[in-house]
Amino acid sequence: MESTDEFDREELETWSALATLLEWMPATLDAQLKRDSGISHFDFGILFALSRAEDGTLRMSDLAGFANSTLSRLSRAVDRHEREGWVRRAPDPADGRITLATLTSEGRDFVRASTPGHVQLVREVVFDSLTRAQAQQLRIISRRITGAVRSQGGWQPSN
Repeated sequence: MESTDEFDREELETWSALATLLEWMPATLDAQLKRDSGISHFDFGILFALSRAEDGTLRMSDLAGFANSTLSRLSRAVDRHEREGWVRRAPDPADGRITLATLTSEGRDFVRASTPGHVQLVREVVFDSLTRAQAQQLRIISRRITGAVRSQGGWQPSN
């Protein structure tokens, strides 16, 4: 009888491939963004999320959800973005207990300037490596794994 506390050969090969991707991809994304824009992928994600939000504004708690971040880590990042003039924070006029982050026009310009290099890299390392069908499979598989991670008690956005 096979032990359930060890991977079988196929599981090990699949897990090794995924684990390697999980280690190498963040470093690749960070290197490009730091070289071209002077920021990390985490910082870009925050600014990008704000650029896609209605009026460029999100609650800090919602932004933390998009960034899979604690409010403390997010707050430190938004502090940096405020110093650069890319983001401003203010109390929510409807509920002063809530803090809103808003992308400034300078922030929008920065995101616009930073996005093409990021898109080019992602296309090169992800989409150019896959067929359309494989890219669709990757999306489906990634969503399933993310769902499983969240159901195991990983970070989940508040509703």
